[in-house]
Amino acid sequence: MALPTSPPRYPRGQCACRCLLWLLSVTWLAACAPVPARNPLAHWVPSPNVDVRRPVLIVLHFTNQHAVQKSLETLRTGNSGGPVSAHYLIGSDGDIYQLVADEQRAWHAGVGRWGTITDVNSASLGIELDNTGQEPFAPAQISSLLRLLDDLTARWRIPRTQIIGHEDLAPGRKDDPGPRFPWNQLADAGFGLWPQGALVDPPPGFDPWMALGLVGYPLDDRNAAVRSFHHHFRGIEGDTLDAQDLRVLYALARQLSGAQAP
Repeated sequence: MALPTSPPRYPRGQCACRCLLWLLSVTWLAACAPVPARNPLAHWVPSPNVDVRRPVLIVLHFTNQHAVQKSLETLRTGNSGGPVSAHYLIGSDGDIYQLVADEQRAWHAGVGRWGTITDVNSASLGIELDNTGQEPFAPAQISSLLRLLDDLTARWRIPRTQIIGHEDLAPGRKDDPGPRFPWNQLADAGFGLWPQGALVDPPPGFDPWMALGLVGYPLDDRNAAVRSFHHHFRGIEGDTLDAQDLRVLYALARQLSGAQAP
């Protein structure tokens, strides 16, 4: 079929209407398009020396919900408290779901900090575990978590000690994954910071608060920081440091400073 040699002619009113519809469609498409990489205020002189966002931390959560499908809905929609997301969700049966690409910033950590990291969402990967926090974590789930951690730390070159809980970065505001989470099992597989060797009494003058800050805990609310520390390293409740806490903190401080075991 031959193509027309010139555009068809329309009555003046019809032409104006078509032009208006065309402008509206262009405006709608522009509104839906992602923000362009090029800044119109600058000359675009692209460099090949770029990289994607590289996470340096992994944060573990529990969903505090009773079904994977409910959690998938929560992590993919708006909620009463605002939209949330995570990179991965692991069901109690061990099934792994990915919701956000590793190189993208998910909304899982919220307000908090770990050591010198103050925008945790920008520096981390978030993993949700299907658990209410009131029950043991299923063996199949932990097995899948270990496989996922092995993959993520290797591919992104994340130090295997850089795996924490949500409550570690936000003491008092969050309590997941809670005292039932098997941090010692992760440590046996080589993941997470954990005291090595025999625990010994620290020397006179040892400052446990300095050690707690060295580990990474924010100390704005010291009682809350101790509660989170207890959940992670002792599997107990309480907000007062005891002699065993001092031994654990002394061991962790020595490991982080590179000191040799006594």
